[in-house]
Amino acid sequence: MDTTPQQSPARPPRPPRAPLADGLRFAFGTLTALPVRVRRWDRAAAHTGMLCAPLPGLLVGACAAALGGLLLLLDGGPPLAAVATVAVPAALTRGLHLDGLADTADGLGSGKPAEDALRIMKQSDIGPFGVITLLFALLAQIAAVAGLYAEDWAHGAVAAAVAGAVARCALTLAARATVPAARPEGLGAAVAGAVPVRSAVLAAVAVTAGCAALGSVFGPSGAIRHALAAVAALGAAELLLRHCRRRFGGVTGDVFGGLAETAAGTALVVLALG
Repeated sequence: MDTTPQQSPARPPRPPRAPLADGLRFAFGTLTALPVRVRRWDRAAAHTGMLCAPLPGLLVGACAAALGGLLLLLDGGPPLAAVATVAVPAALTRGLHLDGLADTADGLGSGKPAEDALRIMKQSDIGPFGVITLLFALLAQIAAVAGLYAEDWAHGAVAAAVAGAVARCALTLAARATVPAARPEGLGAAVAGAVPVRSAVLAAVAVTAGCAALGSVFGPSGAIRHALAAVAALGAAELLLRHCRRRFGGVTGDVFGGLAETAAGTALVVLALG
């Protein structure tokens, strides 16, 4: 009889973690155009930074809501306020997420093998699929925000904050350990697989709870409504992520941009329908 003590299987090594300050700099420096100096550009900073990604999204949403509120105060009307609210995230990201959405649409719409589709996405021009996707995505966001502002400023403002947070939370989920990079270079490769699956899921749960808390200013039904909007947004981004993994073999910086815009637009539309 073998009496040799059985050794428990070795636990996988924990991913390196950077200090919170470095993670915040990474998140704000890579996901916004704010003048933040990124001091570390390594896997540890990517791990902490992508976990912090919803925070710059929340700030971007708050800035968008502030400008929209100012225009409403000046009697600009809901449509003009909605245009400004949607324009702020584009300005604070230098349009990179919108560009990523367009490039992803061109790559997916080309119907070509992964290598050729990735080459199309890397080109500087935008094809017909990208133009059409951008047009309808922006129109849907503006129409949704205008409808929310027509109720009152608070509904539009909270929706803008929720959309900003869930858009970046979609990036946290896309950076989980089971999602590979499609290319060996670029932002996608820098952050792909940097976040453990459990941490990414906990971040999504925390963001959903935060959205419910924001929506609770409109009562219990508002909390449920905003939580459902967050779940729908992250679900839509996950569907796009799965499709991109099948088509491209992984994620790229353009795919990250497409995921963010998909999540933001879905959240706004769901809230407008509610």
